[in-house]
Amino acid sequence: MSEELPPSDAGEEEALDEVRATDADAWATAAAEDLAAEKARRRTQYGPPPGSAAEELRKLVDTVADKLSGLQSPLLGQVAGPAAQQVVKQVVQQAKAAVEPVIERNPDVFDHLAAAGSELLAAYRSAVQAQEQRWTARDSELKDRRDRGEDPGPGERIDLD
Repeated sequence: MSEELPPSDAGEEEALDEVRATDADAWATAAAEDLAAEKARRRTQYGPPPGSAAEELRKLVDTVADKLSGLQSPLLGQVAGPAAQQVVKQVVQQAKAAVEPVIERNPDVFDHLAAAGSELLAAYRSAVQAQEQRWTARDSELKDRRDRGEDPGPGERIDLD
């Protein structure tokens, strides 16, 4: 009897820990699968999600550059046409070269600027709605006075009876 057997409680604890770890992994796996399915459903319903503000700015610059490069100017005529197109392409390339390093160095800045723009828009909407409520309240108050014959106008009320 020189063999020592581990106590029976130790084996049960290890099995219990293994079941808990498996349950936690199963929960995480199921949550990840549900999230992936929801993302796929939204992608099919609404299209691909927008990228970061820096990516969107890069797309905008590329689109504008493509449109300007392909632009034919009838005002310059046939003689100046190729030279004008070359100048436009050069200006577009310089603009892209100036914008790209800024986007690369500061991608988070554009996200912050986009968020700040959203906050400013929300503040403006709030101010406009508050002013509209004051205007409509004042208009309805004046209408009530007129209905009761309490017109604050400069004239004098004359009773014809």
